[in-house]
Amino acid sequence: MSRQTRYITSPIYYVNAKPHIGHAYTNILCDTFSRYYRFLGEKTFFITGTDEHGAKMEKTAKEKNMDPKAYADLISPTFKELWRLLGIRYDYFIRTTDDYHKQVVCNILKRLEAKGDIYPSSYTGWYCVPCETFWTKLQLIDGKCPECRREVQELSEDNYFFRLSKYQDWLIQYIEDHPAFIRPDFRRNEILSFLKQPLEDLCITRSKKRLSWGIEYPNSKDHVVYVWFDALINYLSGIGYTTDEKKFETYWPADIQLIGKDILRHHAIYWPIMLKACDVEPPVVILAHGWWTVSGAKMSKTAGNVVDPLELVKIYGVDAFRYFLLREVTVGHDGAFSEELLKERYTSDLANDLGNLWFRFASMLGKYFHGTIPKVPVKIMGSKLMQETFLTWDRVRESMECYDPREALSAIFRVITLANQYVEEQKPWVLAKDKKQNEKLAQVLVILGECLAHLAVLLQSFLPDSSKKILDRLKITGMEIIPHKEDFEKRMIRTDTGIERGEVLFPRLDEKKTD
Repeated sequence: MSRQTRYITSPIYYVNAKPHIGHAYTNILCDTFSRYYRFLGEKTFFITGTDEHGAKMEKTAKEKNMDPKAYADLISPTFKELWRLLGIRYDYFIRTTDDYHKQVVCNILKRLEAKGDIYPSSYTGWYCVPCETFWTKLQLIDGKCPECRREVQELSEDNYFFRLSKYQDWLIQYIEDHPAFIRPDFRRNEILSFLKQPLEDLCITRSKKRLSWGIEYPNSKDHVVYVWFDALINYLSGIGYTTDEKKFETYWPADIQLIGKDILRHHAIYWPIMLKACDVEPPVVILAHGWWTVSGAKMSKTAGNVVDPLELVKIYGVDAFRYFLLREVTVGHDGAFSEELLKERYTSDLANDLGNLWFRFASMLGKYFHGTIPKVPVKIMGSKLMQETFLTWDRVRESMECYDPREALSAIFRVITLANQYVEEQKPWVLAKDKKQNEKLAQVLVILGECLAHLAVLLQSFLPDSSKKILDRLKITGMEIIPHKEDFEKRMIRTDTGIERGEVLFPRLDEKKTD
């Protein structure tokens, strides 16, 4: 039996620069999952937001001759605007500079300190500013940060520490007892391998002498909270932990916490231990996706190979951009981005397959039946094409339960291919020449229309704009929620309904305006 509520989180995005395609990919994945759960009738809460404290923010703001909060206020809305343009339907947008979030962070720190899980101590280590992380000398690689390979600085200061080591054995056992907790499996194995070495306690504060931009530590005016300890707590504060217990109890634990693989350790080690120390249940799944690479290199601001999603959307449209990101790579693996690949997907899958299928159906219905759905026997729902269409429900559901929208789209587009083949096999233009074949012609076109309607319903989670256009043109409403397969297998298009062919769903690229 499926859960009646779902809680989905994206990472909160650092506001030291404007968003890029990597951010877009993560939130498109979150949006796709949340739309799908809503489609099944499950009450869903999807949270996203911005991470606004820490050394990188302070450094970037100073370079811009701005106050850190003012700079955060400038950049944070650019993420909201991108989500709006991409059709991302989140339920809540959190900023870590929000007062209620800061209060929840302080509440947790006081609680953990009271139970002895936080303690003061001196620390000497090597600090990486871009990663905002302390490392031991043994962890360095060629004297540089093991994560980003940049220079580190040796620091010695008094700080507060969280007892990660106390919970290491518990975390190992939990991961082994819950094999689906970290996905995909090879990321789970990566974390278990890392946990074979003793965990060091986590330094969770920074001296104000070195960093002033952060949440002030509750029991010390000389320290601010480590940005990662602060940021992770957004997943709790955003749904009312310690401030709205009814809301918190409704949605926690999180069903999917979607992240990039570069922040896996923070989410698969720090985060569950923090929750355990607070007597809060861990999330159901930590789902780590891969990087988008350009010419074999990770996409990053430092490398100067960042792809602007807004420019791509202007040229190809929102649904084409979403489709490429969802279809090109299996979640968890790296994806190679090139605009040529995007063009190929647009032309072959969207324009030639889905767009052409709609155009052929609507054009023939207009030519042979004046654009009105003819009356045909109910038995058409037992046709081979419709049976394949109905099976797609199961294939999509199985794929989405495995967090694999790529395979779900593959199942849908397999039927789109079959539908185009059906047109070639049935040859409606030949049937139309013989009046005795009029009933057969009507059946062929209604089967095509039903197939398109059912596929459009399934595509609502993936290509929301295009699916809506198809359903609107077919005059079909009330299909936003379909919790059961038997509801999906019913007739959708109505006899004697006039449909609209409309504009081409996916125009040829040389016909699209790009200015």
